Amino acid sequence: MGKPLFYEILEKPATSCIIGLCSMIWFYIQKKNIGYSHVGLSYETAVEGHYWRIITSAFSHISVIHLVFNMSALWSLGVVEQLGHLGLGIEYYLQYTLVLVIVSGVLVLAMYHLLIQRFKLEYFRRVTAVGYSCVVFGWMTILSVKQPSSKLDLFGFLSLPISFAPFESLIFTSIIVPQASFLGHLSGIVVGYAIAWGLIHGMSNYWALSLLGWILLVFVFSLKRSGALDLSFLEIESVTDPSLPSVRFLASSTGRTLQMSALPNGNVDIV
Repeated sequence: MGKPLFYEILEKPATSCIIGLCSMIWFYIQKKNIGYSHVGLSYETAVEGHYWRIITSAFSHISVIHLVFNMSALWSLGVVEQLGHLGLGIEYYLQYTLVLVIVSGVLVLAMYHLLIQRFKLEYFRRVTAVGYSCVVFGWMTILSVKQPSSKLDLFGFLSLPISFAPFESLIFTSIIVPQASFLGHLSGIVVGYAIAWGLIHGMSNYWALSLLGWILLVFVFSLKRSGALDLSFLEIESVTDPSLPSVRFLASSTGRTLQMSALPNGNVDIV
């Protein structure tokens, strides 16, 4: 007989908080009838300066099945928080979750850039990625290297050997879910191996907090610059001679929360 859910939540506090956050965001998106094009990540919107979408796309989901699948896998992978004796643990989990969210998002954009600019595949210009799967595939990969004897449990009845889970899941989701983002999942695997093999290393609480600070700064100012939110309180006034006309830079008066026009003829990638 397994442990009561309450005790499992206490043993996986970071995982539980992330699942709660993603669930609340999903309910908010459904209640406000927000489309994936308003929060998802695409090459076209990134070029326009919507860098905040790297964050919003990761924590947003387009359907309850999409949410449940990702959160079920994440719950199983939360065992990382309990493996402090292997050099993992809750601090490691939080630090590298931050890395996975940012680096996998940037890698997806880099792949889109290569496909568009080098191979002239304009299709990828407006493909919009949404979902937490990049991070899920990243942790799946890290655990397959650090703890190859573990199992990945999905929905409480499907169990996969973690050593094969990243590529099994990559192929499986690509077959049964045509909209699943192959590039998004692949980016999570690539970043996961980079972390597990020590190519990305040296994270500490100091560097994690510093990175978080820069992320918040870029997030807020890219929101302001793109007009996604009316942040008129962030006004910048030039210091000039009082006798000269003052110059004031204001956020677009037409900017409103998540009221951007939907991407015409766009495509969605579920990640």
